[in-house]
Amino acid sequence: DFFLCILCLQIHLFENAGYAGRKMEIVDDDVPSLWAHGFQDRVASAKALNGTWVGYEYPGYRGRQYVFEKGEYRHWNEWDANQPLIQSVRRVRDQQWHQRGAFENS
Repeated sequence: DFFLCILCLQIHLFENAGYAGRKMEIVDDDVPSLWAHGFQDRVASAKALNGTWVGYEYPGYRGRQYVFEKGEYRHWNEWDANQPLIQSVRRVRDQQWHQRGAFENS
């Protein structure tokens, strides 16, 4: 079902390593500024429950980019960052999720 797929595209960001501290859940949405949603810029661990996401060092999808494919990232060095800094997040969109995409229901 299309709507169930939308709900399962999530990433959870955590303030501290090991999934500790404050948590922000992002569901099927782009977030140009974590600050604007009440979360700080320190992201030290993450869980990509589904989908593929890109975290950016600065607001507005700028700076270094970090790709989060489905999986768990206990520490920021696991996504090759040199500091626990992410300030915006965007979901990678695939045509199969678009209502007029390249794939047809069989």
